[in-house]
Amino acid sequence: MQWINLSDPAQINDIKLAKGYSVIFKHSTRCSISLMAKRNFEFDWNAIPENTPLYFLDLISHRDISALIAETFQVHHESPQALLIKDGECILDSSHSDISVAEIVETMI
Repeated sequence: MQWINLSDPAQINDIKLAKGYSVIFKHSTRCSISLMAKRNFEFDWNAIPENTPLYFLDLISHRDISALIAETFQVHHESPQALLIKDGECILDSSHSDISVAEIVETMI
């Protein structure tokens, strides 16, 4: 698996229009809890179907995109945060220690 860096607001529209599943992981490079959540996510991410796009947002560098994600998918901003998007709608929103690859995969089934 490999991250797709979110660095252009136009990517959010692409995710909104995409068919199927996408995952967005929002990460704060200044937060130890966020680092732990990211490591745990990456440790288990091979359980996610390999054709699923995994988007990574450094929200310190791209606060504007973080705000656009919250607005587009109608979720409250959190960090760290994982969103499971299906056919343009957020169907799972988790943050901090609640971020779970197992829950993402279970929701996809």
